[in-house]
Amino acid sequence: MKKLTYFIDEGNGHFEPLYEYTSATVGIDEFYARQLCTYFVIKGNQYELVSNEMSGEDEILVVVDRGRNYSGMDEKNYRGLGIHVEFRKHQERDNYKLLSTVGCKTHLDVIRYLLKDVTDIPEIGQMAVTSTEIDEDRGVYVLYVQDLQENDME
Repeated sequence: MKKLTYFIDEGNGHFEPLYEYTSATVGIDEFYARQLCTYFVIKGNQYELVSNEMSGEDEILVVVDRGRNYSGMDEKNYRGLGIHVEFRKHQERDNYKLLSTVGCKTHLDVIRYLLKDVTDIPEIGQMAVTSTEIDEDRGVYVLYVQDLQENDME
């Protein structure tokens, strides 16, 4: 793998490059972690992953623009502070409440969380994962979760 590129699906078969990472600037483990995220936040906008593709040595993530990403009151910027994963309630009515944060040594540690349908949150216990996100603006991975008893997996 040499590069990972996000493309915006503009419709009618038109794809516009959004952002690119090279293996020289981020590791292969980060390539994989990014490919496991349902959402991508960059420059104040939120994008939803619709296709994960490969083309020779290149990784391609096709996203659709979901509009402005509004910040919550408890959001923290993790830039320069290492690799972190936040666990947040999945409902807007809860303002995507922050439940817990864990620091990770490597992106392989992050991948362990991103692969799970049910995750163990420190000090809280097991919860169901509803979606995952890489917030480029804040430098953090986010897992949106709900109680295991909730029936409506969103």
